[in-house]
Amino acid sequence: MDLLNTLVDKGLRRELPTREEALAVLATSDDDVLDVVAAAGKVRRHWFGRRVKLNYLVNLKSGLCPEDCSYCSQRLGSDTGILKYTWLKPDEASRAAAAGLAGGAKRVCLVASGRGPTDRDVERVAGTIKAIKDQNEGVEVCACLGLLSDGQAERLREAGADAYNHNLNTSEGTYADITTTHTYADRVDTVNKAHAAGLSACSGLIAGMGESDEDLVDVVFSLRELDPDSVPVNFLIPVEGTPLAKEWNLTPQRCLRILAMVRFVCPDVEVRIAGGREVHLRTMQPLALHLANSIFLGDYLTTEGQAGKADLEMIADAGFEVEGAGEVTLPEHRATAATGGCGAHESAGCGSHEGAGCGSVCGSHEGADGCGTAATAAAPAAHEARTDLVAVRRRGAGTDLAPNA
Repeated sequence: MDLLNTLVDKGLRRELPTREEALAVLATSDDDVLDVVAAAGKVRRHWFGRRVKLNYLVNLKSGLCPEDCSYCSQRLGSDTGILKYTWLKPDEASRAAAAGLAGGAKRVCLVASGRGPTDRDVERVAGTIKAIKDQNEGVEVCACLGLLSDGQAERLREAGADAYNHNLNTSEGTYADITTTHTYADRVDTVNKAHAAGLSACSGLIAGMGESDEDLVDVVFSLRELDPDSVPVNFLIPVEGTPLAKEWNLTPQRCLRILAMVRFVCPDVEVRIAGGREVHLRTMQPLALHLANSIFLGDYLTTEGQAGKADLEMIADAGFEVEGAGEVTLPEHRATAATGGCGAHESAGCGSHEGAGCGSVCGSHEGADGCGTAATAAAPAAHEARTDLVAVRRRGAGTDLAPNA
């Protein structure tokens, strides 16, 4: 296919595709999806080899958010049954992080719900960063606290943060349809503040909220312009009790095309599969590793994820390897420019951030052990609601139960 050959050549040269080419990737048929994956996989392997970076989320403050992001289980007035608690103490957060690091994660993403941190909150998180770094040599720490005020990014950098995550989530043209309590421009401003402070910027999107192909291309091109080191791709988890609970419109093939388009537009950036991979990619998750070079390990912010052991087995079975703590994530030309050479941040966490500081999608995930709930006799239709794959997190941070990592 001439389109794919052209995109591979551009990706190897870090050349931006045209909007028409990006749209054409999303418009390819399911019959061609393996060809699309193979082409984008060449670009992924050129810049990142067969390494997969593992990231681990710690939800420092869950629920209680004043923002109204339609996708978020922590939004204002939500009735989603998630865990709700105020700030974890530094030692509690450090213990939670240790589980993910023991499972192979090299980056810890510290996420807190809310519009944005107060200066006191920043000092609180600074203490948590110190506790984690004092106990875990070489660990990367990314903060995801919502909209930043002047000077806060600098304070986080001084405290030892390596990265800051704040997602654009959707296109500027449709942003007001998703959130009314802050603006798209507010999000762009926070990403720019992180950049200016010397933090590795992480910013991504959420697919599956009813957006058009044009909206997806718009937000990914905007991300390319912002030039984050890391782009987390969330797939909406329609959590019961949120306004988007009925938006079950993604298929595994659609998700793969979206990831491929992101890889072609952002060829040398850490592309992270964030919230929703188990819900929407399901048994096709291993194919997504040919497109993205980073995932979250274990549970998400407010929902459960695939068992950490299953994640590690999937990576090995697909012929990939977990990126070691001593390896630099980004290609040399980016790593030398990025703070500490770190590979970028995320989502919602941190790979997935949502809400101003919530993390519904990032935290929107499925049953860890139940993500793999036994299939029913009849295969579900492509867009059928799979509420059986969504389980509210009841373990780990904010509970007395051991985390999933």
